[in-house]
Amino acid sequence: MLNSDQTEIDLPPTHSESESVFSDCGRAGSVEDAGGVGLCAQSRVAEPGEAVKKDLQHLSREERRRRRRATAKYRTAHATRERIRVEAFNMAFAELRKLLPTLPPDKKLSKIEILRLAICYISYLNHVLDV
Repeated sequence: MLNSDQTEIDLPPTHSESESVFSDCGRAGSVEDAGGVGLCAQSRVAEPGEAVKKDLQHLSREERRRRRRATAKYRTAHATRERIRVEAFNMAFAELRKLLPTLPPDKKLSKIEILRLAICYISYLNHVLDV
């Protein structure tokens, strides 16, 4: 609560920008003591996740990131994204494989073999165009 001679700069560091000045109802000098209408009773109710958020505020950015990544929801979402990425990667290799001439044409090639064969085939096509 601000006294008449205090400015916003004098606020204690416990108040964040999103917190209401009236959230400290139990402290001396509440709104009712200052002649207010009792806004303290109408101050916002703490949400369930706020205690966790306040607990995490003192942690470093890296530690908060580690804790967020440790949740089951995050791991599931990450695994889904990774599965989609790998499937797209494999489909791209399959499409590239279809464009490359090999004997027999249905021979199974590893990814590195596909890349090496593609390099050789591209250099062969460049050589044909140059001649």
